[in-house]
Amino acid sequence: MTSITDNAAPAHRSSRDEIVAFVIMAVALAIVPFTGIYPYFVMQALCFALFACAFNLLIGYGGLLSFGHAMFLGTAGYVTAHALKVWSFEPEFGILLGVAASAVLAIITGLIAIRRQGIYFSMITLALSQLLYFVYLQTPFTHGEDGIQGVPQGKLFWLLNLAQPMTLYYTILVIFLLAFLLIFRIVNSPFGEVLKAIRENEPRAVSLGYKTDQYKLMAYILSGSLAGLAGSLKIFVAQNASLTDVHWSMSGEVVLMTLVGGLGTIFGPVVGAFVIIAMQQYLAQFGQWVTVIQGVIFVVCVLTFRRGVIGEIAHLFKRSL
Repeated sequence: MTSITDNAAPAHRSSRDEIVAFVIMAVALAIVPFTGIYPYFVMQALCFALFACAFNLLIGYGGLLSFGHAMFLGTAGYVTAHALKVWSFEPEFGILLGVAASAVLAIITGLIAIRRQGIYFSMITLALSQLLYFVYLQTPFTHGEDGIQGVPQGKLFWLLNLAQPMTLYYTILVIFLLAFLLIFRIVNSPFGEVLKAIRENEPRAVSLGYKTDQYKLMAYILSGSLAGLAGSLKIFVAQNASLTDVHWSMSGEVVLMTLVGGLGTIFGPVVGAFVIIAMQQYLAQFGQWVTVIQGVIFVVCVLTFRRGVIGEIAHLFKRSL
């Protein structure tokens, strides 16, 4: 009985700390428009933070490294932009259609990629993403290199005018927080525990009777769908869909965000996304050197913060207890 109590106490304390951290994050983000910080920057960072959280669900908890996650971000973006501009859909239906498109894409590509493990899985996802990139380059509805420009923001549920910056900001924030809570629930559910077991020792999970391929496929689909949600939200911020969102470099960028923030931590991808987006915004004057600076910072983080920013903070906090 003592051992059960001892094991339960740290888990309860960890869950309580995460809830407190979530409340602090939500309050901090809610007061951003009143602090003088550029709302567009925060909205863009929130979209990429959701993208990174979705990616972290796959690699951080499922142990699956995808080099092609940009295809979900870009696909949802294109579908949502096309639905809003060409079909004159309402924002909620455009978002749902974009997420559905990413979910279907995740099912198709997942059935192909999940059969392989390790670097073979990563290379297959990269190949599929590049295949889709060239398809979108040639497909008429994406308008090739020009992309879909001037996407109307519309009114959400016929009430909320997303053309107003404050309305758009709080809409993006609420959806981000709800998606974040969904990921938090998935990670802390029995499904999430099985995913962690597969990540740590897949043969042992198989020996216990778990159908690991089904769990990994479900994690892949969930991750792809949530990445699609990030891509749909990004359309309302940028008001355009372009090949940049489906390019292989975007897949590399989300890997960088996750590793800098903290792989396998619930808040790490959020911090990593804000760090990388802030670098791109405030170091834009250096042109192509931004990529070099990002590379240097990444090397420094790997050498000095092997667990990422949040991972190191959590580790030091545990040591102090």
